[in-house]
Amino acid sequence: QVQLVESGGGLVQAAGSLRLSCAASGLTFASYGMGWSRQRPGKEREFVARITSSSGSTYYADSVKGRFTIPRDNAKSTAYLQMNDLKPEDTAVYYCAARLRGRTEPNYWGQGTQVTVSS
Repeated sequence: QVQLVESGGGLVQAAGSLRLSCAASGLTFASYGMGWSRQRPGKEREFVARITSSSGSTYYADSVKGRFTIPRDNAKSTAYLQMNDLKPEDTAVYYCAARLRGRTEPNYWGQGTQVTVSS
């Protein structure tokens, strides 16, 4: 079965960096766009970043633009979220998702990883 397993979350001080990983199995990874969303305490889940399957084009929420990047390694079936200059408002559970081209919603979600940024 398909699995998306996130790792790399934890506690970090403001202005620090973390790299989240999303290891995929059970699917043809290169065929899926990959994305990250987050759910902050008391808030709805929100889009953070995504990368397409074909051209590798990337898209970011305004709140993270210039601080986060979303590379992918098709040979390792892994997507990443490199987070720099972290702020306390980035504290959230971060979820990765895989989406086939043409779909508006992800096909699969990971279980989430907690990121806590202290001030």
